[in-house]
Amino acid sequence: MGSEAAALLEAADFAAGKHKGQRRKDPEGTPFINHPIDTDTTFSEIEERFGAEVRRVVEEVTDDKVLPKMERKRLQIERAPGSSPRAKLVKLADKLHNLRDLNRCTPEG
Repeated sequence: MGSEAAALLEAADFAAGKHKGQRRKDPEGTPFINHPIDTDTTFSEIEERFGAEVRRVVEEVTDDKVLPKMERKRLQIERAPGSSPRAKLVKLADKLHNLRDLNRCTPEG
């Protein structure tokens, strides 16, 4: 197995451990790891495990939960044009997953 695949598996295992027992609010109560949003993980811990570049991307896409939701959304829009290409890909994947979930979980009628 290549080093990139091994790193991906290690990251998935790490995230699964951090989200153990958490469930999403969808009708099925799917495991939260399917769409990670927030954990007690520190940026330093991420850098120690996965390196400085991964830390930078995670920092770019992580919202400050102390701020009100509307302020977080405003900052996302303001910062998006200056984000790194990797951070943009992560954000796009996040938004795509949200849209697919919305389509899957929207009640009929």
